[in-house]
Amino acid sequence: MTESRWLIMSSEKMPETATEKVQALSDSLTNGLRIGEQYVALLNELCGKTDPKDLLTATVKLAKIDLSSPFVKFPQHYQTADYYLLFMGRLLDLANISGLSINEDETEHRLSMISTHFENIEFRFELDQQNGGAFFTEQEKHEPLFYLNLERKVLRFSNRSLVNFFVIREINRYSDLDIQATLQSLIDFSKILVNELGFTVDLGILDVSNEVAFPLQAPELDLTVIDRLFVKTTDTEFMLLSLPKNNGALLDLDREIKLTLSYDPDDYSKQWYFHVSDPDEQYSLFDILLHYDMIRDWYLNNREALAVRSDPVVFAD
Repeated sequence: MTESRWLIMSSEKMPETATEKVQALSDSLTNGLRIGEQYVALLNELCGKTDPKDLLTATVKLAKIDLSSPFVKFPQHYQTADYYLLFMGRLLDLANISGLSINEDETEHRLSMISTHFENIEFRFELDQQNGGAFFTEQEKHEPLFYLNLERKVLRFSNRSLVNFFVIREINRYSDLDIQATLQSLIDFSKILVNELGFTVDLGILDVSNEVAFPLQAPELDLTVIDRLFVKTTDTEFMLLSLPKNNGALLDLDREIKLTLSYDPDDYSKQWYFHVSDPDEQYSLFDILLHYDMIRDWYLNNREALAVRSDPVVFAD
């Protein structure tokens, strides 16, 4: 055993006599075994407890535990990102929410989540080394669908990734119903975090509330972008109307859904926003992009101008 390892075992002085060296080794082994016992106990809590608060506490502790002792080897153990996935899976199971399940790679012993509505698509958490927490990420293009920080009790969806993954990539492979079912499981998970654990959640373009406005990423909007939507609606049953103060436009869709793109004329910043409203608060901006080909094509063709902002601290759009 090298002197450097003996220095690790004792911060006070390097063991000199044989007895001191044996004692130092014993202390290091004892500490490693104690950590192992803590690890097993926390895993049992995460897999066996039913109170969401207990599951959160166990996951946070597991994410911090250090199993890299040079004296006690743990030949098979999970990674920090796997604990996030186990936590998510346990909350979904306890709430009887179906549609997402966890698989384990028998070779690498890594966990992944799959949707029963998609084929051959895996999701994993990937750690955010800068801000802490982790991104729930699909594994082909590594689109971070949402960010989760258990200690800060925050979940935020990425508007850009939601569009990239579901609206651009998967819309031609799966039905609207399959896409919505998968997303509903993610939304249900976020609701559990809010209702059971007091998390702050930003649903982004998945939010169906009539009170929510979606700010554009770009600081300004060329009005020719709205003109292009007007051209697209000329031969349809939908009507695009200019707002009374010439500060945007409103599109009347079926089922009493209204899509507005506008800014507040009394706000000096002239920040542009999308806004969706319907009588029963059932439809989000994402739903509009998913269901209406005309609007989806217009949005994607002018995406640089129309992209909705995500949290800039978390997502580098």
